[in-house]
Amino acid sequence: MSGRGPAVHAVAAALRSAVTYRRWACLVLGGALLMPYMMAGEVVAAVWYRSPGVGDPLLSVQPLIFLAVLPVVAVSGLFLPVRAFEIVAARALLGVSLEAPPPHARRTWPERLRTTAWFTAHLAIGGVASGLALALVPFAIWAAALPLVHGPIPVGALVVETGAAAWWGPPLAVLTLVVLFGALVGAGALLAELAPALLGPSPEDRLAAAEAHARRLAARNRLARELHDSVGHALSVVTVQAAAAGRVLDRDPETARAALGAIEESARSALAELDHVIGVLREGASRREPEPTLRDLDRLLDSSGARIVRRIGDLSGVPPVVSREAYRIVQEALTNALRYGAGPVEVTLDVRAGSLELDLRNATESRRAGLRRTGRGVAGMRERADLLGGEFTAGPAEGGWRVVARLPLDPQGGTPGSGAA
Repeated sequence: MSGRGPAVHAVAAALRSAVTYRRWACLVLGGALLMPYMMAGEVVAAVWYRSPGVGDPLLSVQPLIFLAVLPVVAVSGLFLPVRAFEIVAARALLGVSLEAPPPHARRTWPERLRTTAWFTAHLAIGGVASGLALALVPFAIWAAALPLVHGPIPVGALVVETGAAAWWGPPLAVLTLVVLFGALVGAGALLAELAPALLGPSPEDRLAAAEAHARRLAARNRLARELHDSVGHALSVVTVQAAAAGRVLDRDPETARAALGAIEESARSALAELDHVIGVLREGASRREPEPTLRDLDRLLDSSGARIVRRIGDLSGVPPVVSREAYRIVQEALTNALRYGAGPVEVTLDVRAGSLELDLRNATESRRAGLRRTGRGVAGMRERADLLGGEFTAGPAEGGWRVVARLPLDPQGGTPGSGAA
Protein backbone atom coordinates (compact mmCIF):
# COMPACT_ATOMS: atom_id res chain seq x y z
CA MET A 1 0.00 0.00 0.00
CA SER A 2 2.86 2.33 0.80
CA GLY A 3 4.38 1.61 -2.64
CA ARG A 4 1.16 2.64 -4.40
CA GLY A 5 0.84 5.84 -2.40
CA PRO A 6 3.26 8.05 -4.38
CA ALA A 7 1.85 6.82 -7.68
CA VAL A 8 -1.70 7.57 -6.58
CA HIS A 9 -0.68 11.03 -5.41
CA ALA A 10 1.13 11.66 -8.72
CA VAL A 11 -1.97 10.67 -10.71
CA ALA A 12 -4.19 12.83 -8.52
CA ALA A 13 -1.84 15.79 -8.88
CA ALA A 14 -1.79 15.37 -12.65
CA LEU A 15 -5.58 15.24 -12.75
CA ARG A 16 -5.76 18.49 -10.77
CA SER A 17 -3.11 20.27 -12.84
CA ALA A 18 -4.36 22.73 -15.44
CA VAL A 19 -1.17 22.14 -17.43
CA THR A 20 -2.22 18.52 -18.02
CA TYR A 21 -5.47 19.53 -19.72
CA ARG A 22 -3.79 22.28 -21.74
CA ARG A 23 -1.29 19.75 -23.01
CA TRP A 24 -4.12 17.42 -23.93
CA ALA A 25 -5.60 20.31 -25.91
CA CYS A 26 -2.25 20.67 -27.69
CA LEU A 27 -2.36 16.97 -28.58
CA VAL A 28 -5.91 17.34 -29.88
CA LEU A 29 -4.78 20.34 -31.93
CA GLY A 30 -2.04 18.21 -33.49
CA GLY A 31 -4.56 15.51 -34.31
CA ALA A 32 -6.91 18.08 -35.85
CA LEU A 33 -4.09 19.48 -38.02
CA LEU A 34 -3.30 15.93 -39.13
CA MET A 35 -6.88 15.24 -40.27
CA PRO A 36 -6.66 16.93 -43.71
CA TYR A 37 -3.57 14.87 -44.51
CA MET A 38 -5.28 11.66 -43.33
CA MET A 39 -8.41 12.40 -45.34
CA ALA A 40 -6.37 12.98 -48.47
CA GLY A 41 -4.52 9.71 -47.79
CA GLU A 42 -7.80 7.85 -47.36
CA VAL A 43 -9.08 9.19 -50.68
CA VAL A 44 -5.95 7.95 -52.41
CA ALA A 45 -6.21 4.60 -50.61
CA ALA A 46 -9.88 4.25 -51.57
CA VAL A 47 -9.01 4.78 -55.24
CA TRP A 48 -5.98 2.46 -55.28
CA TYR A 49 -7.05 -0.19 -52.78
CA ARG A 50 -10.07 -2.14 -54.05
CA SER A 51 -10.66 -5.66 -52.75
CA PRO A 52 -14.09 -7.18 -53.44
CA GLY A 53 -15.46 -9.03 -50.48
CA VAL A 54 -13.51 -7.09 -47.88
CA GLY A 55 -15.87 -5.29 -45.54
CA ASP A 56 -13.81 -2.21 -44.70
CA PRO A 57 -10.37 -2.15 -46.33
CA LEU A 58 -9.63 1.40 -45.21
CA LEU A 59 -9.72 0.38 -41.55
CA SER A 60 -6.99 -2.15 -42.09
CA VAL A 61 -4.73 0.30 -43.93
CA GLN A 62 -5.11 3.22 -41.50
CA PRO A 63 -1.63 2.70 -39.99
CA LEU A 64 -0.14 2.60 -43.48
CA ILE A 65 -1.95 5.81 -44.41
CA PHE A 66 -0.63 7.44 -41.24
CA LEU A 67 2.95 6.45 -42.07
CA ALA A 68 2.53 7.52 -45.69
CA VAL A 69 1.30 11.04 -44.89
CA LEU A 70 4.12 11.87 -42.44
CA PRO A 71 6.61 12.69 -45.25
CA VAL A 72 3.96 14.96 -46.79
CA VAL A 73 3.58 16.70 -43.42
CA ALA A 74 7.35 17.15 -43.23
CA VAL A 75 7.59 18.63 -46.73
CA SER A 76 4.72 21.04 -46.10
CA GLY A 77 6.35 22.15 -42.84
CA LEU A 78 9.40 23.27 -44.80
CA PHE A 79 7.42 25.87 -46.72
CA LEU A 80 4.27 26.71 -44.76
CA PRO A 81 4.62 29.67 -42.31
CA VAL A 82 3.74 27.53 -39.29
CA ARG A 83 6.48 28.57 -36.86
CA ALA A 84 4.75 31.63 -35.41
CA PHE A 85 1.48 29.69 -34.96
CA GLU A 86 3.26 26.77 -33.30
CA ILE A 87 5.16 29.09 -30.95
CA VAL A 88 1.88 30.65 -29.79
CA ALA A 89 0.32 27.21 -29.33
CA ALA A 90 3.33 25.89 -27.39
CA ARG A 91 3.35 28.89 -25.08
CA ALA A 92 -0.37 28.78 -24.36
CA LEU A 93 -0.97 25.02 -24.23
CA LEU A 94 2.32 23.38 -23.28
CA GLY A 95 3.31 25.99 -20.70
CA VAL A 96 6.85 26.46 -22.06
CA SER A 97 8.70 29.75 -22.38
CA LEU A 98 9.81 30.45 -25.93
CA GLU A 99 11.51 33.52 -27.31
CA ALA A 100 9.94 35.04 -30.39
CA PRO A 101 11.99 34.86 -33.59
CA PRO A 102 13.75 38.08 -34.61
CA PRO A 103 11.33 40.43 -36.43
CA HIS A 104 11.62 40.48 -40.22
CA ALA A 105 14.23 37.70 -40.05
CA ARG A 106 14.70 35.75 -43.28
CA ARG A 107 13.95 32.04 -43.07
CA THR A 108 17.05 29.88 -43.22
CA TRP A 109 17.24 26.19 -44.01
CA PRO A 110 18.37 25.23 -40.49
CA GLU A 111 15.34 27.08 -39.11
CA ARG A 112 13.06 25.40 -41.68
CA LEU A 113 14.40 21.96 -40.75
CA ARG A 114 13.89 22.57 -37.03
CA THR A 115 10.39 23.91 -37.65
CA THR A 116 9.34 20.99 -39.85
CA ALA A 117 10.77 18.52 -37.30
CA TRP A 118 8.53 20.08 -34.65
CA PHE A 119 5.52 20.28 -36.99
CA THR A 120 5.86 16.62 -37.94
CA ALA A 121 6.35 15.52 -34.31
CA HIS A 122 3.39 17.62 -33.14
CA LEU A 123 1.02 16.18 -35.75
CA ALA A 124 2.32 12.61 -35.41
CA ILE A 125 2.18 12.49 -31.60
CA GLY A 126 -1.08 14.41 -31.54
CA GLY A 127 -2.62 12.11 -34.16
CA VAL A 128 -1.64 8.95 -32.29
CA ALA A 129 -2.81 10.37 -28.96
CA SER A 130 -6.13 11.52 -30.42
CA GLY A 131 -6.64 8.15 -32.11
CA LEU A 132 -5.94 6.29 -28.87
CA ALA A 133 -8.38 8.50 -26.97
CA LEU A 134 -11.10 8.01 -29.57
CA ALA A 135 -10.59 4.23 -29.53
CA LEU A 136 -9.84 3.40 -25.90
CA VAL A 137 -12.47 5.55 -24.15
CA PRO A 138 -15.38 3.78 -25.91
CA PHE A 139 -13.61 0.45 -25.32
CA ALA A 140 -13.36 1.20 -21.58
CA ILE A 141 -17.07 2.07 -21.44
CA TRP A 142 -17.91 -1.14 -23.30
CA ALA A 143 -15.74 -3.25 -20.98
CA ALA A 144 -17.23 -1.64 -17.85
CA ALA A 145 -20.77 -2.39 -19.09
CA LEU A 146 -20.20 -6.11 -19.83
CA PRO A 147 -21.43 -7.37 -16.40
CA LEU A 148 -24.71 -5.52 -16.97
CA VAL A 149 -25.42 -7.15 -20.34
CA HIS A 150 -27.14 -10.54 -20.80
CA GLY A 151 -26.19 -12.90 -23.55
CA PRO A 152 -22.94 -13.45 -25.43
CA ILE A 153 -21.60 -10.69 -27.69
CA PRO A 154 -19.83 -11.63 -30.94
CA VAL A 155 -16.68 -9.62 -31.62
CA GLY A 156 -15.35 -10.70 -35.00
CA ALA A 157 -14.43 -14.35 -34.73
CA LEU A 158 -14.68 -14.23 -30.91
CA VAL A 159 -17.68 -14.52 -28.62
CA VAL A 160 -17.49 -12.51 -25.39
CA GLU A 161 -19.45 -13.78 -22.41
CA THR A 162 -21.36 -11.20 -20.37
CA GLY A 163 -23.01 -11.07 -16.97
CA ALA A 164 -21.19 -12.56 -14.01
CA ALA A 165 -18.68 -14.23 -16.30
CA ALA A 166 -17.48 -10.80 -17.43
CA TRP A 167 -16.26 -9.78 -13.96
CA TRP A 168 -12.97 -8.78 -15.56
CA GLY A 169 -14.66 -6.00 -17.56
CA PRO A 170 -14.61 -3.14 -14.98
CA PRO A 171 -10.96 -3.74 -13.90
CA LEU A 172 -9.95 -3.83 -17.57
CA ALA A 173 -11.82 -0.55 -18.14
CA VAL A 174 -10.00 1.11 -15.23
CA LEU A 175 -6.63 -0.22 -16.39
CA THR A 176 -7.32 0.99 -19.92
CA LEU A 177 -8.15 4.51 -18.73
CA VAL A 178 -5.07 4.62 -16.48
CA VAL A 179 -2.81 3.53 -19.34
CA LEU A 180 -4.47 6.05 -21.66
CA PHE A 181 -4.05 8.81 -19.08
CA GLY A 182 -0.36 7.98 -18.59
CA ALA A 183 0.21 7.87 -22.35
CA LEU A 184 -1.42 11.28 -22.83
CA VAL A 185 0.55 12.83 -19.96
CA GLY A 186 3.79 11.38 -21.35
CA ALA A 187 3.00 12.60 -24.87
CA GLY A 188 2.31 16.11 -23.58
CA ALA A 189 5.54 16.09 -21.56
CA LEU A 190 7.47 14.90 -24.64
CA LEU A 191 6.15 17.81 -26.70
CA ALA A 192 7.01 20.23 -23.89
CA GLU A 193 10.60 18.91 -23.93
CA LEU A 194 10.92 19.17 -27.71
CA ALA A 195 9.43 22.65 -28.07
CA PRO A 196 12.36 24.77 -26.77
CA ALA A 197 14.90 22.84 -28.85
CA LEU A 198 12.93 22.94 -32.11
CA LEU A 199 10.91 26.17 -31.83
CA GLY A 200 13.26 28.25 -29.69
CA PRO A 201 15.88 30.58 -31.12
CA SER A 202 18.90 29.03 -32.76
CA PRO A 203 22.47 30.04 -31.80
CA GLU A 204 22.44 32.32 -34.86
CA ASP A 205 19.20 33.94 -33.63
CA ARG A 206 20.66 34.47 -30.17
CA LEU A 207 23.83 35.98 -31.63
CA ALA A 208 21.80 38.35 -33.83
CA ALA A 209 19.64 39.37 -30.85
CA ALA A 210 22.73 39.97 -28.69
CA GLU A 211 24.32 42.12 -31.41
CA ALA A 212 21.13 44.14 -31.83
CA HIS A 213 20.93 44.64 -28.06
CA ALA A 214 24.56 45.75 -27.95
CA ARG A 215 23.92 48.27 -30.73
CA ARG A 216 20.87 49.66 -28.92
CA LEU A 217 22.78 49.87 -25.65
CA ALA A 218 25.73 51.64 -27.31
CA ALA A 219 23.38 54.14 -28.96
CA ARG A 220 21.62 54.85 -25.66
CA ASN A 221 24.94 55.29 -23.86
CA ARG A 222 26.07 57.71 -26.53
CA LEU A 223 22.86 59.73 -26.26
CA ALA A 224 23.24 59.76 -22.47
CA ARG A 225 26.76 61.18 -22.84
CA GLU A 226 25.52 63.85 -25.23
CA LEU A 227 22.69 64.84 -22.91
CA HIS A 228 25.03 64.95 -19.91
CA ASP A 229 27.58 67.07 -21.75
CA SER A 230 25.23 69.56 -23.39
CA VAL A 231 22.75 70.11 -20.57
CA GLY A 232 25.47 70.01 -17.89
CA HIS A 233 27.46 72.62 -19.78
CA ALA A 234 24.40 74.85 -20.20
CA LEU A 235 23.54 74.68 -16.50
CA SER A 236 27.12 75.50 -15.53
CA VAL A 237 27.13 78.52 -17.84
CA VAL A 238 23.77 79.65 -16.48
CA THR A 239 25.05 79.36 -12.89
CA VAL A 240 28.25 81.29 -13.57
CA GLN A 241 26.58 84.01 -15.63
CA ALA A 242 23.71 84.42 -13.18
CA ALA A 243 26.19 84.89 -10.34
CA ALA A 244 28.16 87.42 -12.41
CA ALA A 245 25.01 89.32 -13.35
CA GLY A 246 23.94 89.50 -9.73
CA ARG A 247 27.29 90.98 -8.67
CA VAL A 248 27.36 93.78 -11.29
CA LEU A 249 23.65 94.42 -11.77
CA ASP A 250 23.66 97.78 -9.95
CA ARG A 251 27.03 99.22 -10.98
CA ASP A 252 27.39 97.78 -14.52
CA PRO A 253 24.04 97.14 -16.21
CA GLU A 254 25.65 96.49 -19.59
CA THR A 255 27.76 93.61 -18.22
CA ALA A 256 24.71 92.24 -16.45
CA ARG A 257 22.73 92.45 -19.70
CA ALA A 258 25.48 90.57 -21.54
CA ALA A 259 25.47 87.88 -18.85
CA LEU A 260 21.69 87.52 -19.16
CA GLY A 261 22.10 87.21 -22.94
CA ALA A 262 24.61 84.40 -22.42
CA ILE A 263 22.14 82.71 -20.08
CA GLU A 264 19.42 82.96 -22.72
CA GLU A 265 21.69 81.54 -25.42
CA SER A 266 22.86 78.64 -23.25
CA ALA A 267 19.32 77.77 -22.18
CA ARG A 268 18.11 77.84 -25.79
CA SER A 269 20.99 75.60 -26.87
CA ALA A 270 20.29 73.15 -24.04
CA LEU A 271 16.61 72.97 -24.96
CA ALA A 272 17.53 72.29 -28.59
CA GLU A 273 19.92 69.51 -27.54
CA LEU A 274 17.33 68.02 -25.21
CA ASP A 275 14.69 68.11 -27.95
CA HIS A 276 17.14 66.46 -30.34
CA VAL A 277 18.01 63.61 -27.96
CA ILE A 278 14.36 62.94 -27.06
CA GLY A 279 13.52 62.91 -30.76
CA VAL A 280 16.20 60.30 -31.45
CA LEU A 281 15.01 58.15 -28.54
CA ARG A 282 11.50 58.05 -29.95
CA GLU A 283 10.97 55.03 -32.14
CA GLY A 284 11.20 55.86 -35.80
CA ALA A 285 12.33 59.46 -35.21
CA SER A 286 15.14 60.83 -37.35
CA ARG A 287 17.77 63.39 -36.48
CA ARG A 288 16.31 66.87 -36.62
CA GLU A 289 19.48 68.89 -36.96
CA PRO A 290 23.25 68.32 -37.30
CA GLU A 291 25.17 67.67 -34.12
CA PRO A 292 27.66 70.36 -33.09
CA THR A 293 31.26 69.96 -34.21
CA LEU A 294 34.45 71.99 -33.94
CA ARG A 295 32.93 74.43 -36.42
CA ASP A 296 30.78 75.55 -33.48
CA LEU A 297 33.73 75.81 -31.09
CA ASP A 298 33.95 79.63 -31.12
CA ARG A 299 30.29 79.96 -30.24
CA LEU A 300 30.75 77.46 -27.40
CA LEU A 301 33.70 79.37 -25.95
CA ASP A 302 32.09 82.80 -26.41
CA SER A 303 28.84 81.77 -24.70
CA SER A 304 30.57 80.19 -21.70
CA GLY A 305 31.21 83.52 -20.00
CA ALA A 306 34.65 82.35 -18.86
CA ARG A 307 37.95 84.00 -19.65
CA ILE A 308 39.39 81.90 -22.45
CA VAL A 309 42.96 81.85 -23.69
CA ARG A 310 42.72 80.30 -27.16
CA ARG A 311 45.46 78.54 -29.06
CA ILE A 312 43.57 76.96 -31.92
CA GLY A 313 45.24 75.82 -35.12
CA ASP A 314 43.77 74.84 -38.48
CA LEU A 315 41.01 72.30 -37.82
CA SER A 316 39.48 72.23 -41.29
CA GLY A 317 40.86 68.76 -42.06
CA VAL A 318 39.37 67.05 -38.99
CA PRO A 319 36.85 64.33 -40.03
CA PRO A 320 33.23 64.87 -38.90
CA VAL A 321 33.16 61.96 -36.43
CA VAL A 322 36.37 63.14 -34.73
CA SER A 323 35.22 66.76 -34.84
CA ARG A 324 31.96 65.87 -33.13
CA GLU A 325 33.57 63.89 -30.30
CA ALA A 326 36.29 66.52 -29.84
CA TYR A 327 33.62 69.20 -29.48
CA ARG A 328 31.94 67.18 -26.73
CA ILE A 329 35.23 66.66 -24.91
CA VAL A 330 35.97 70.39 -25.00
CA GLN A 331 32.42 71.11 -23.85
CA GLU A 332 32.65 68.79 -20.86
CA ALA A 333 36.15 69.99 -19.91
CA LEU A 334 34.91 73.58 -20.08
CA THR A 335 31.91 72.64 -17.93
CA ASN A 336 34.21 71.24 -15.25
CA ALA A 337 36.37 74.36 -15.42
CA LEU A 338 33.32 76.56 -14.87
CA ARG A 339 32.10 74.47 -11.95
CA TYR A 340 35.30 73.89 -10.06
CA GLY A 341 37.95 76.18 -11.52
CA ALA A 342 39.16 79.69 -10.99
CA GLY A 343 40.84 82.09 -13.39
CA PRO A 344 41.18 81.78 -17.16
CA VAL A 345 40.83 78.55 -19.12
CA GLU A 346 43.59 77.77 -21.62
CA VAL A 347 42.20 75.95 -24.65
CA THR A 348 44.68 74.47 -27.14
CA LEU A 349 43.66 72.48 -30.22
CA ASP A 350 45.82 71.58 -33.15
CA VAL A 351 46.50 68.81 -35.64
CA ARG A 352 49.88 67.12 -35.32
CA ALA A 353 51.21 63.89 -36.85
CA GLY A 354 47.80 62.64 -38.00
CA SER A 355 46.05 63.29 -34.70
CA LEU A 356 43.95 66.03 -33.15
CA GLU A 357 45.51 67.12 -29.87
CA LEU A 358 43.43 68.82 -27.20
CA ASP A 359 44.84 70.49 -24.10
CA LEU A 360 42.63 72.38 -21.65
CA ARG A 361 44.02 73.84 -18.43
CA ASN A 362 42.64 75.95 -15.64
CA ALA A 363 43.49 76.89 -12.08
CA THR A 364 41.44 75.33 -9.28
CA GLU A 365 40.27 76.39 -5.85
CA SER A 366 41.51 74.02 -3.17
CA ARG A 367 38.14 73.87 -1.47
CA ARG A 368 36.54 72.66 -4.70
CA ALA A 369 39.21 70.32 -6.03
CA GLY A 370 37.73 67.24 -4.37
CA LEU A 371 34.45 67.72 -6.19
CA ARG A 372 36.04 66.63 -9.44
CA ARG A 373 35.79 63.01 -8.41
CA THR A 374 31.98 63.08 -8.65
CA GLY A 375 29.79 62.73 -11.72
CA ARG A 376 30.29 61.06 -15.07
CA GLY A 377 32.07 63.86 -16.91
CA VAL A 378 35.64 62.53 -16.90
CA ALA A 379 34.46 58.96 -17.58
CA GLY A 380 32.37 60.21 -20.50
CA MET A 381 35.32 62.07 -22.03
CA ARG A 382 37.50 59.00 -21.67
CA GLU A 383 34.85 56.83 -23.34
CA ARG A 384 34.68 59.21 -26.31
CA ALA A 385 38.45 59.07 -26.75
CA ASP A 386 38.54 55.27 -26.37
CA LEU A 387 35.83 54.81 -28.99
CA LEU A 388 38.03 56.65 -31.49
CA GLY A 389 41.12 54.66 -30.52
CA GLY A 390 42.69 57.74 -28.94
CA GLU A 391 44.34 58.62 -25.64
CA PHE A 392 42.95 60.62 -22.75
CA THR A 393 44.25 61.86 -19.42
CA ALA A 394 42.76 64.20 -16.83
CA GLY A 395 44.01 65.21 -13.41
CA PRO A 396 45.74 67.81 -11.24
CA ALA A 397 48.64 69.60 -12.89
CA GLU A 398 50.67 72.65 -11.76
CA GLY A 399 48.17 73.86 -9.18
CA GLY A 400 45.22 73.40 -11.49
CA TRP A 401 43.44 70.86 -13.61
CA ARG A 402 44.46 69.61 -17.03
CA VAL A 403 42.61 67.62 -19.66
CA VAL A 404 44.65 66.16 -22.53
CA ALA A 405 43.27 64.11 -25.40
CA ARG A 406 44.87 62.77 -28.55
CA LEU A 407 42.38 61.63 -31.20
CA PRO A 408 43.59 59.96 -34.42
CA LEU A 409 42.14 61.54 -37.56
CA ASP A 410 41.65 58.07 -39.04
CA PRO A 411 39.95 56.25 -36.15
CA GLN A 412 39.67 52.49 -36.26
CA GLY A 413 35.94 51.79 -36.38
CA GLY A 414 34.24 54.91 -35.02
CA THR A 415 31.47 55.47 -32.61
CA PRO A 416 28.11 53.76 -32.78
CA GLY A 417 25.76 55.72 -34.95
CA SER A 418 28.59 57.85 -36.21
CA GLY A 419 28.25 59.84 -39.36
CA ALA A 420 28.92 63.19 -40.83
CA ALA A 421 27.88 65.94 -38.52
